[in-house]
Amino acid sequence: MQTVILAAGEGTRMRPLTERRPKPLLPVADRPLVAHVADSAVDAGATELVLVVGYESEALREYFGDEYREVSVTYAVQEEQRGTADAVRAAREHLDGQFIVLNGDNLYDPADIATLFDGGPAIAAMRVDDPTNYGVLSTEGGRVTGIVEKPADPPSSLANAGVYVFPEQACEWLDVDPSERGEYELTDVVARVIREYDVRAVELDRWLDVGRPWELLEANEWKLGALDRDLRGTVAEGATVRGDVVVEAGATVEPGVVIEGPTLVRSGATVGPNAYVRGHTLLGEQTHVGNAVEVKNTVLMAGSAVPHQSYVGDSVIGRSVNFGAGTTVANLRHDDETVRCTVKGERVSTDRRKFGVVVGDGAKTGIDTTLNAGVVLGTDARTTPNETVVRDKR
Repeated sequence: MQTVILAAGEGTRMRPLTERRPKPLLPVADRPLVAHVADSAVDAGATELVLVVGYESEALREYFGDEYREVSVTYAVQEEQRGTADAVRAAREHLDGQFIVLNGDNLYDPADIATLFDGGPAIAAMRVDDPTNYGVLSTEGGRVTGIVEKPADPPSSLANAGVYVFPEQACEWLDVDPSERGEYELTDVVARVIREYDVRAVELDRWLDVGRPWELLEANEWKLGALDRDLRGTVAEGATVRGDVVVEAGATVEPGVVIEGPTLVRSGATVGPNAYVRGHTLLGEQTHVGNAVEVKNTVLMAGSAVPHQSYVGDSVIGRSVNFGAGTTVANLRHDDETVRCTVKGERVSTDRRKFGVVVGDGAKTGIDTTLNAGVVLGTDARTTPNETVVRDKR
C-alpha cells in the first residue's frame, strides 16, 4: 500500500527546537521521529513512501533520499501549510489505488499500523478517558458512522487519531472548501468516505501526538524504554553500567561514571569521568557529559556539552548547547502543581509534575546559572555568570 507521510509543517508549538530543522527530524532514541513512522509503514508492507514536505524540506530529502529500507521514496511539496486535505492534495499525482495517510510527527505501535494495512477504508482511534477535546468516532458493529468534533456529550470514548486508509476514489474528493479557520480539512474528505463506504474502526494500543517539547520527552521515554543492553563502545573498567544501556560504537564512558538504563549513548559521545546518567536519557552524537555532572531523563541533542559540576533533569536540550560549570536545572514545583511552559507565547501546563527546561540550538549558560522549571532558552540565548533565570530568555 502507498503510504503518505505528512511532514510539511513548521512545528511552531515545538519552538525553539524547530527554528533550524523540521519537527519530524527531532531525535527520538536512535533515529528521527519521522523515521519511526516510516519504519512502521515499511514493516507493515508499504510499497512506496510519499513524503509531503514543505518547511526545511531539504533536510528531509537528505535523510531519506530516493529509497528507505529498500522502499522507494517520492516527495510532494506543499508550498503553503493550508491544512491536511491540502497536504494530501499535493501528493495526489503520485497516488494510484488505496492509500494510507500517517502523520510524520506521531508515534504509533507498529502492530497497529499493520492492522490498518489489512485492507479496506479504515480510521484509527485511541480510547481515552476524556474524549471531549477530540474528534470522537461514532460506531456501529465496528463500522464508523460519523465523527463529532469536541462533543459535550461524546458518542464513544474513541478519539480520532488522524490516521486514515482511503479508497482510490478519495483522491477525487480532496478539493474541499476551506473551514472557518481558513484551512482545507482532511476530515471533510473522511466524512464523505464514511457516507459512501464501509469504514473500519481500528483501535490503537498506543499512540502519541508529538507536538510540544514535553511530548518529545515522552516520545523518547517510550522508545528508550524498549532498549536492550548493548555495550559496543568503550566502557572503562572503573565505570558502572546498570540495566538496559546502549553505548554505541565510537562512544566513550570514562572511569567513575554510573549509567542506569534505559539510556542511549550515541556514537562520538563521551561521558565522565565521575558522571551520573540515569532515567530515560538520550545523549546524542558528539555530546559530552563531564566531571561531577548528573543528567536524568533528558534529551541532549548532537554536539551539546554539560562539562562540569551541573545537574540537568527532565529537559530537552537542543544541538550545540553548552552549559557553563555549575549550571543547575530545577525540575519540580514545591506546590505540587504541574510545571508550566511557553507554547506559541502562552504558558500552558505540561501535565508533568517534573519538567525542567527547553533549550534552543546554540544556547550557552554562564557559570553557576540556575534555570527554573519550565523556562525556555531561545536559539543562541546567553546567560551571565550567577544568573537565576525564572522567565524565558530569547
